[in-house]
Amino acid sequence: MKREEIKIEVRSQKSEVRGIVQWLFAFFLITYHLSLVTVVHAERIKDIASFEGVRDNQLIGYGLVVGLDGSGDKGQAAVQGIVNMLKRMGLTINTNELKSKNIAAVVITAVLPPFAKPGTKVDALISTIGDAKSIQGGTLLLTPLKGPDGKIYALAQGPVSIGGFAVEGAGATAQKNHTAAGKIPDGVTIEKEPPFILGNGKDIRLFLRKADFTTADMMSRQINNALNGNHAVATDASSVKLSIPSEYKDNIVGLITKIEMLDVKVDMPARIIINERTGTIVIGENVTISPVAIAHGSLSIEVKEMPEVSQPLPFAPKGAETVTVPRTDITVKEQQGALLQVSGVTLGEIVRALNTLGVTPRDLISILQALKASGALKAELEII
Repeated sequence: MKREEIKIEVRSQKSEVRGIVQWLFAFFLITYHLSLVTVVHAERIKDIASFEGVRDNQLIGYGLVVGLDGSGDKGQAAVQGIVNMLKRMGLTINTNELKSKNIAAVVITAVLPPFAKPGTKVDALISTIGDAKSIQGGTLLLTPLKGPDGKIYALAQGPVSIGGFAVEGAGATAQKNHTAAGKIPDGVTIEKEPPFILGNGKDIRLFLRKADFTTADMMSRQINNALNGNHAVATDASSVKLSIPSEYKDNIVGLITKIEMLDVKVDMPARIIINERTGTIVIGENVTISPVAIAHGSLSIEVKEMPEVSQPLPFAPKGAETVTVPRTDITVKEQQGALLQVSGVTLGEIVRALNTLGVTPRDLISILQALKASGALKAELEII
């Protein structure tokens, strides 16, 4: 009985060891495959591209703001506009009877959104074109707004809001925000829908907001996978041509909705953005630095002028004067710059390597420019 019990215990231990080995092998195998998986940053097509024709349109018009408190135009251009308007309304008056200081000539601009229907309201931006000091408290008279084709698409009217104020007295002035420009919320009413045809009935084009050959090709592949066919093709770096499938001939909106929600990996070039005015540095994900050694030190020179006054001693001879003796104190400080190895193939490695230098953003800009000149920095430097 004892021998049989011993054999059973040995067999059970062997099976447990075999199970642990198998579990460890499976764990390392899964870990290895997960290490090969790259993180994909995908964005929806509606966030990186737009369909042909789906765009805003600019509107512009010339109008008059009335009801100002003596802060309008000094010339007669605005007055003449009022006179012409009153003539069209059947009223004739003398130009001398109007005070130009209460009138301001302005330019009205607005944005006509895509698929805008008659009755839709949008905001109007008002800007003076004369020498009016302020349009605070003024009202814009009815003004037609035209498109680039010269046709009227909207009408603007309403009280102007400048979001600030400007007051002055005999010895002081106070002002908040810019008083020569303002806004009329929902002050533009669309009167005419712009002509628009979504595609030509056979195909539709998508335009990338940032041109890139890789992204355009990946977008066409993603669309073809979703539609189960070869319907999309990248024609260049910024456009993808989509042939409308037969099942969507009468449902273009449904086709666009399906395409807009597709996720596409956006391939961004290696780029570093530098703002020298503010010292801001933005490093892209694909930036790499080849192994290189950097030594950076700064030199500061401080000059202080501390003149001393020398007065004559008591009972000094006649003619002794008080004189100013110049005294200059110059201090020179130069930081020691040790060679540090900097390299990185991922964004985290680059950040840690650059942080080891312990420099200010201004110095870091100079280092990045030097790295680019040496060829160690594998990225495009864009200075804004």
